[in-house]
Formats: sequence, structure tokens, C-alpha cells
Amino acid sequence: MMNKNKLLDKCEAMTLLCTNASSYWSFVKFCFNIPLVLTSSTMCIINSISEDANAVKIPNIVVNAVSVLIMSLNNSIKPAEKFEIFKKLSQQFMILSQEIEGIEGDGADIPKDKADLIMLKYDNLIQDCAFEEIPQKYKMMVASKYTEANRYVPIQLNGTIGNVVKRELNNIV
Repeated sequence: MMNKNKLLDKCEAMTLLCTNASSYWSFVKFCFNIPLVLTSSTMCIINSISEDANAVKIPNIVVNAVSVLIMSLNNSIKPAEKFEIFKKLSQQFMILSQEIEGIEGDGADIPKDKADLIMLKYDNLIQDCAFEEIPQKYKMMVASKYTEANRYVPIQLNGTIGNVVKRELNNIV
């Protein structure tokens, strides 16, 4: 038997964490797209202003270089891909949370056969989550909110805010 509330807390924490990461990478993606739009517009304006190609040669080179630099950074960082990955993970953790909530049974325990299947789904989602791509502030926010509410957090967030020390201090007192 597995504790339903423990797994539900962890899934809900991961939903929140992945939603925050998705929002973050959406913003980063937006920040890369704005300069690209501006440089493209600038190129259009520069090329339409002058009839002499030699007069706009240097501005064209500069604007093209800036565009290439922005596109290279965008391709290196890949914010659009990270946004999609975290958006998908958030949705999948939410679906798993709903599945756990929907389990009928006595008390807070999940029958072994269902628990094994749910743990497999949870483990697969956790393996797909690139925790290193999530900003530390979101990890700390989720970990502290759940720890302060005496709710369970995924093991990947346990050391984020030093709650290991808190637990040790609580055991001493």
C-alpha cells in the first residue's frame, strides 16, 4: 500500500514547478523573438530608404550580425523547446494528480497494483524533467511553500531550502 496524500502532494508540487518553468521559458522565448522582429524591420527600413547599395552596406552588415548573434543564442539555449517540454510535463503531472485523486478506496492508501502503475508513471515523468533547466527561485518557492504547509515535496527538491536541517532540528527538540 502507498500513501495517496504523499504522492498527490509530490505530483501537485511538480505541476506547480513545471508550470512556473514553462512560464519562465515562455518569457525567455518572447525576449529572443522581440529583437529578431526589430532587426528584421530595421533591415527592411534600411534597404528601402536608400537607392545606393553602397550607402547601406555597413548598416546592413551590422544589423545582419546582430540578427545572426540573436538566432545563434536562441538555437543554443532553445527556449521554445524547453517551454514545450515543461508545459507538457505540467499537464502530465496534473493528469496524474487527477488520477490519484480519483482512486476510490479506504483511507489514504492506494492498493499495490494501482500504486505500482502510478509510481511507474510518476518516475517516468520525473526522469523526463530537466531540473537543471528550472531556475533556482522556482525550486525554492515550491519547496518552501510545500514544506511550510507540512506537505511532501519531491526528493529532487528536498535539499533546495535546507529542509534536511529543519527536520534534524525538529528531531532534536
